Order: sequence, then C-alpha cells, then structure tokens
Amino acid sequence: MSTENEGAAVPPEAGSRPAPPAPHPDPAPAVPPAPDFKPAVGTAPAAPQAPIGPPGEPAAGSGLPEPAAPAPAPAGPPPATPPASGADTARSGAWWSAADGRPQDASHGDAHEGTPGAPGGPWGAGTPLPPSDPPARKRSGGLVAALLAAVLVAGGIGGGIGYWAADREAGSDSTTISALGNPKSESRAPGSVSDIAGKALPSVVTIEAEGSNGEGGTGTGFVYDKQGHILTNNHVVASAADNGKLTATFSNGKRYTAEVVGRAQGYDVAVIKLKNASDAKLTPLPLGDSDKVSVGDATVAIGAPFGLSGTVTTGIVSAKNRPVASSDGGGGNASYMSALQTDASINPGNSGGPLLNADGGVIGINSAIQSAGNGGGLGGETQQSGSIGLGFAIPINQAKNVAQQLIKTGEPVYPVIEATVNMKDTGNGATIAGNGAGGTPAVVPGGPADKAGLKSGDVIVKLNDTVIDSGPTLISEIWTHKPGDKVTITYKRDGKQSTTQVTLGQRKGDS
Repeated sequence: MSTENEGAAVPPEAGSRPAPPAPHPDPAPAVPPAPDFKPAVGTAPAAPQAPIGPPGEPAAGSGLPEPAAPAPAPAGPPPATPPASGADTARSGAWWSAADGRPQDASHGDAHEGTPGAPGGPWGAGTPLPPSDPPARKRSGGLVAALLAAVLVAGGIGGGIGYWAADREAGSDSTTISALGNPKSESRAPGSVSDIAGKALPSVVTIEAEGSNGEGGTGTGFVYDKQGHILTNNHVVASAADNGKLTATFSNGKRYTAEVVGRAQGYDVAVIKLKNASDAKLTPLPLGDSDKVSVGDATVAIGAPFGLSGTVTTGIVSAKNRPVASSDGGGGNASYMSALQTDASINPGNSGGPLLNADGGVIGINSAIQSAGNGGGLGGETQQSGSIGLGFAIPINQAKNVAQQLIKTGEPVYPVIEATVNMKDTGNGATIAGNGAGGTPAVVPGGPADKAGLKSGDVIVKLNDTVIDSGPTLISEIWTHKPGDKVTITYKRDGKQSTTQVTLGQRKGDS
C-alpha cells in the first residue's frame, strides 16, 4: 500500500468524522515543503502567498493591496495543481481504520500509516492551499483545533503523531511511521504463579523408570540438595529399583542417568541420585512448613502429567490431615499418608512432583488422586485416570524426615505401637484385632501398646486431637510422628472411653 497523498488535502472541521477516500484521476507531483519547515503536532504549513505590490497603492475599491505581476516561474517541474475547494481528503486504509474504529487493512499491520501531518497522511504537509482560501495564518488556530479533535477521536493515534513530528524535527526525511510505542517486557510480580513457576521449573525433573522386563512409567521429582539427590515417590521408581534403568531430564533438556539411594514403600517416598552430573546446575527447591499450612492457601503443582513435562497447575489446599491409603496398582503393599488435599489438577505423571505454596516453598509431594472410575484413592503412572480435583500430597515435613533417613542409611524407619488393627472396619474407629499375622498376638508383648495397657478388642477413636475412624487413618496419623514421640490415645472398651499415653517404638525397613 502506498502512503503518498493523491492531490492536496483539506482538513475536516472540528469534531467531524473524516470522509471516505475519494480517487483522484490525475495525481500531480507533490511540492516539497520549504527547507526550514518543521511541522508541529496537528498543524499544517502556511499556504504560499502571492507577491505584494508597493506599499500604499491599494487596488481600486478593494481595501486590499493590489497584487503585483506574477514573478517568473522557477526552473524545474511545475507546481502541483490544487484540487477544487472542498475536495475529499485522501487517506490510507490504515488511518481510516484507526480513526473510525474499523479493522485494519489485512495487508498492513501498522495502524499509523497515513498519520495526519505526514506527506502520506490525510492532511498532506507541504501541499499548497487553494488561492481562494483565506491566508493560512488566520486559519491556523481552527486547523489545530480540527486536527486535535481528530486525534481525540482516533484515541491512541496521538502517540504516533507525536513520534512522527519528533522524528521530522530531528532531521529525518523518512515518512515511515513506527509502531505505537515500544512494547515493554512484562514484569512478573513476586509471588505470582509465573514467578513461582519460573523459579521452580529448573529444579524439577521428569523421571523415566524402566524395569528389567521393559515395563515402567513416567513420573516427576525435584532437586533436594546440591549433591544431586532427587526426591520423588516410591511408586515412580519401584519398577527400576532392581536392575532397571532410571533417567532424569531437566527443563533445559539435559538428561542424566540415576540410581536409587533408598525408598520407603509405606511412606511412598524415594530418593534417587544423578550420575555423572558434574555439569548439572543443581538448585534445591526451598522447603516450606506443612504444619503451618491452612485450608484455602494457594497451591502450585508441577509435574509431567501423561508425559507432558513442565506442566504447571494451580489450586488451593482443600483439606489437611486427610487419611489416604494408596498403591501403585501393582499388587504391592499400600502406602499410608495423612495428606494435604488440593484441587490443583494432578494426573498420572505428576506423582513425585512438588506441591508449592504462594512463597514457592515445597509443602508436599504429589502422590495420589481420587479416581472417579473406581472410587479408590489411587495415584500411579500405570493407572490412566484423570483429575477430578481431588489430589493428595505427602506433607513435606514428613517426607523430609524420610528422605534424611534414606540418604543416611538407605532404609526407612517407621514409628509403631506394635498392635495389629482391622483395616476393613471404618466409621467407628480402629479396632485392635484378635490375632496378629500367622496367629501371633495382636498386641506384641512388651511393646508400646502393651505397656500402655491396650488389649485386643479395644477401639481407638483418637490419637492426640485427631479423630480416628479406621485402621488406615490410625496408621497414617502414627506415621506423621517419629519413634520415641509420646502420643495420647483415646479408646473405648466395653462401652467405656479411656485415654492412655503411648511412647512410639520403631520398625526398620519395609519387610
């Protein structure tokens, strides 16, 4: 599209809308402005004046000085022939669009083509006004008002006009108008989701596990320390624990092999370590305090749902201390957690990834989801279920204790009361069974429960201030503590409610 005017341009009256473009059948060459011409925003140059005769010799009956004889025309091309008064103003399609709110010309994205005052604009700078018009100096005020009115109608076009005028005053001969302003790089406010994600993503890895039989899956982990330890779920790496293959891929695409340092099936926590990662930039994610989390706090989950690495989702803490029993669907023993519940979208592949708070601190490890298909609280990469807004994360305070145990000794340590409880009864508490595994006593003689006076048939209904409604809930709550901790257990025996103090014992390993 050309930006040159066709013929002279007449400014519209103040407050009027520019008329549509009118074709000019015989465009004349434009007359260049005088060398010292510097247009102001919204003004037009004065029209050339005819030579004035000797002072004091007015034309008869006119009251005005009589024009002198025309001076000889200078050499060069003839001046442009002005159109008749009232001729339509020529405009480029882009200016028409900007002034009237219509879509821009599809072939040009620059809305400032044909800006008023430019040689290619609707008011052609340097084009002489018709001789019949009054002197331009007497009309300049009205012309400025008309131009300013047009600028106000055009909205943001004024910035483009100002830029053009400044460019011309600087001595530029170009009529090309740049885009309105320069786009500023958008800042990310501290604590915004984009800010949190931007800081955390380089420390989150996608884990691929492959067993010796070729089976495996994809999960997530995050940098725990500068020694190359990665924190994740046990069920993410379990298939590769025995002679399998593990790889961890960072957000920058760098891929490293890894090995299992230790895993705790009951907690569903595992630690792996990168191999040959001297060139890896290891920035441990900061750990929050899961004990101080409140329902309604904002959450950000990062993971690789269905293999889509670096996926960020948001939500809130929907509940705390939610008892969850989960498995990887492979027939292994269940894991138990007193979980943080979140509505941030979590899907298979998110397992092992961080659940962050509004400060960017890790408050949990995403581990399980409630599946609408089977009604179970299951999380795992082998079960292709989708998020329904019920996700569960291992509180980071618990996961940190487990990770430290695994890095130090390679095996987990569990707090226990050394009593077997029924796992299928729900709603009324955790009932101590009549017998243990293989016909052994349900309450281990000399163990913590025995020392506290608990017996088979007792129904445990509280641990400290937490209501116990089932065996899994009791185990989940016990495992939030450490061996040696003292807890208060409330129980019912023969319809009578009593309390007792129990000092938790310990069990090493998952066997």
